Amino acid sequence: MNELLNKRRAGVLLHITSLPGQDKAGDLGKDAYHFVDFLANTGATVWQTLPLGMTHADGSPYQCLSAHAGNPELINIDWMVNRGWLQITDKCEPCKATAKFNKSCLITKAFNGFLNLGSNADKASFEHFCTTKAFWLDDFALFLALRNEFNDKCWNEWPEAFREREPSAIKNAKLRLGTQIDCLKFEQFVFFLQWMALKSYANQKNVLLFGDIPIFVSYDSADVWANRNVFKLDSTGNMSVVAGVPPDYFSETGQRWGNPHYNWAYLKKTEFNWWVERMQTQLEQFDILRIDHFRGLESAWEIPASELTAQKGEWMKAPGKALLKAIKRELGSIPLVAEDLGIITDEVEELRDDFDLPGMKILQFAFGGGPDNPYLPDNYDKNCVVYTGTHDNDTTLGWAKQLRDDERGYIYDYLGNPSVPLHCALIQAALASVANLAIIPMQDILELDTEHRMNTPGTTQGNWQWRFQWEQLPADRANRFAHLVGLFNRHVPH
Repeated sequence: MNELLNKRRAGVLLHITSLPGQDKAGDLGKDAYHFVDFLANTGATVWQTLPLGMTHADGSPYQCLSAHAGNPELINIDWMVNRGWLQITDKCEPCKATAKFNKSCLITKAFNGFLNLGSNADKASFEHFCTTKAFWLDDFALFLALRNEFNDKCWNEWPEAFREREPSAIKNAKLRLGTQIDCLKFEQFVFFLQWMALKSYANQKNVLLFGDIPIFVSYDSADVWANRNVFKLDSTGNMSVVAGVPPDYFSETGQRWGNPHYNWAYLKKTEFNWWVERMQTQLEQFDILRIDHFRGLESAWEIPASELTAQKGEWMKAPGKALLKAIKRELGSIPLVAEDLGIITDEVEELRDDFDLPGMKILQFAFGGGPDNPYLPDNYDKNCVVYTGTHDNDTTLGWAKQLRDDERGYIYDYLGNPSVPLHCALIQAALASVANLAIIPMQDILELDTEHRMNTPGTTQGNWQWRFQWEQLPADRANRFAHLVGLFNRHVPH
């Protein structure tokens, strides 16, 4: 077990976009640092976020334009003003377009300011970033510049020469779009500078950053466009099968994610290099990593692309053991958590346990199915991560409101704490459990109901938009959380 995961810790689940702030979504500015202070003051030593990638129009951090690039919408504009690359007058100019486009305009202006006013040291740092990240950055910046040129169409709808990456077309595009490509690289440079500064601050405060890796990548991404051999595509680059999961707790018709499956035969031949590079990028950004849908590393649900739901499909084997061995060989023993929810077989548990990875326990799933339910706290061992709920669950208050009286009575009987509101009792049960790591969603700390949930699986509208305000976190709530962290011995010395 990795030493970071072998201590009793408490943490909070909150995505960056959910932070307070003046812009349309939270960013990497002062409120992110304030949140680190909140964690440190309560004794929590883990901040878990959702993936940080550049999202599509639906805003889902699990469907991104790159497995490596950061989301420029998380960039804090004031930071660039303070660097002298952007003038306050530029920042204050009104923009008639969307908030997203407005931020893009400001970053472009900051790039021009950087070129004219940036120090030699800053410019050398930018050149170093472009060189060391070239293995993904070059393709990504070109991909995004072309995507902008073709009105945000998916790459398989581009003119054939660009879709097929014909050398002469690519060469000409790099020349024609050179300024935009450089600006897109600068955008990533700024994102990573801001993120790594936040990570440094958090680590100084004894707070670890816990990231999330979607097992699959979006079809409309730089990764698929530039690495078609890595994915299971036909000769024209189209998908005959797509990823998802069969019907389960979250959806009666399953979840049809629409991502391409991996060409595992090719990945084996290349010693899983694409995956290793992906993990390397994430390890630079985070102290702990969760592999979302870990089950897919043993077998993945393949759905015919013609099907509109995930009900029809089949489980196809994946070489998870060989992949994890390759990652360990190249990157060492890294702090990985397996998202082992849903339909879990003995083979999946064996893969998880062979690499001594902690799995996940969800208390909202615990109180049905009898005493053998694996999510009941008395069935845990310490090598796991317990949550009241995840970003895919209802808030615990919202969940509790929907319980029948007999269900509520059974849960109180089990927890033995009827004087405490049920959603508070679940937080206490998570922190009191034997699990090494207990993660509480911020909505639960704030005691918020269903309208504040982050995502409803199987739906495409109204997700990923929740934000909190500092006024929702009065001192008594923060102090109560700090008290429980200390009461159940989850303080970790610096």
